[in-house]
Amino acid sequence: MHNIWLIAKREYLERIRARAFMIMTILIPVLIAGLIFGSVLINGKRGNSSRIAVVTPDAQFGTDLQSELQSDKDRKISVEVISPAVATTRTTLNEQLKGKDLDGYLWVTDPAPGQKRPTFEWVPKSQADITTKGDIAQAVRRVLTREGLTHSGMGASDVDALLAPIDLDSSQAGKSDSAVAAFGIAYTGFFLMYLVIVQYCMNVGRSILEDKTSRIFEVLLVSVRPSELFVGKVLGVGSVGLTQVGIWFIAAAVAMQFGLLSSGTKLPVTASQAIFFVIFFLLGFILYSSIGSAFAAMTSSQQELQQMNTFLMMPIIACSAIIFRVVTDSDGPIALVFSFIPFCTPLIMFTRIAVHQPPAWQIALAIADLILTILAVLWVATRIYRVGILMYGKRPNLPEILRWLKYS
Repeated sequence: MHNIWLIAKREYLERIRARAFMIMTILIPVLIAGLIFGSVLINGKRGNSSRIAVVTPDAQFGTDLQSELQSDKDRKISVEVISPAVATTRTTLNEQLKGKDLDGYLWVTDPAPGQKRPTFEWVPKSQADITTKGDIAQAVRRVLTREGLTHSGMGASDVDALLAPIDLDSSQAGKSDSAVAAFGIAYTGFFLMYLVIVQYCMNVGRSILEDKTSRIFEVLLVSVRPSELFVGKVLGVGSVGLTQVGIWFIAAAVAMQFGLLSSGTKLPVTASQAIFFVIFFLLGFILYSSIGSAFAAMTSSQQELQQMNTFLMMPIIACSAIIFRVVTDSDGPIALVFSFIPFCTPLIMFTRIAVHQPPAWQIALAIADLILTILAVLWVATRIYRVGILMYGKRPNLPEILRWLKYS
């Protein structure tokens, strides 16, 4: 135990004093804040001003659609209503699309015999512009609904009241912006854990590979066992990651208390969320760093280690692909299944806790499942580690690795 402590202390102090530690401690929060605020800013402004044309034989419908589209306060849309009788056919409009004078046009055709609605054809400048297409479809639907209600005898004021936008109050127990806070905590915690686990797992692997290629292991193994080296490196580097996260939490708490981030806003993270973040961070780090250490012991160069780390990143990338679904449906089948996949448990279960805390038995089962997986991975990783760190040359194949596991 004394040797483990000495190795962990050396790894911790060596990294905590490095200039890179201070740079990343400042840089990562800045990047996360930039991503979050940039996403809010971009999504809040759904696009620049657009110029479209509406070709319709019904002048009243064209005028109503023009008013509906141009009333959007979040986006500036300039609408020109054209009659098919005076429009110089589609050729002129298509030339305007190519000349970037027009962002798209809506061609409205009178209903055929036996049909009640006209047909609508949207021709955009860019096929990838799904936002404008959605805005136009919604506006057409509202105009048709308004016309139908008016023709049925309902007054204009009643129609406006019926179709007026509705503001939904999602606050809970008098706490405003609770949904925004839960969303922010879930995404910030997810990407914070994602970045720190990936960064420091890579650091463990690189540290082992550097010691291996410099033959330092051959000297260290005279006085310590391979398992002590393995555990000491994992604990030392993991403590650096936990220190970095602790600095970020303290800085955020101080900034919010003094109103530097949001005037009068208290830290929205609860004690249980902070505790579970630490628990799942440590468990996730031990799991991934154990695998990364085994990969480093099997390789002899940074290029080989980078290739092996691709397999390590696949579960984390899978978590990133479903994060939005987990946030919006934290108790759904996808969130539930991924919560109990050990390699996804740290990220997905914490996200569920941040959004809407699941039953206690699910959290306990996920932690127990994760611990059992860690014990199994450690058993395999330590056996690969103790043989692989002394192996040089080509990467071992699967039969050789299986033989390593049988060594006593």
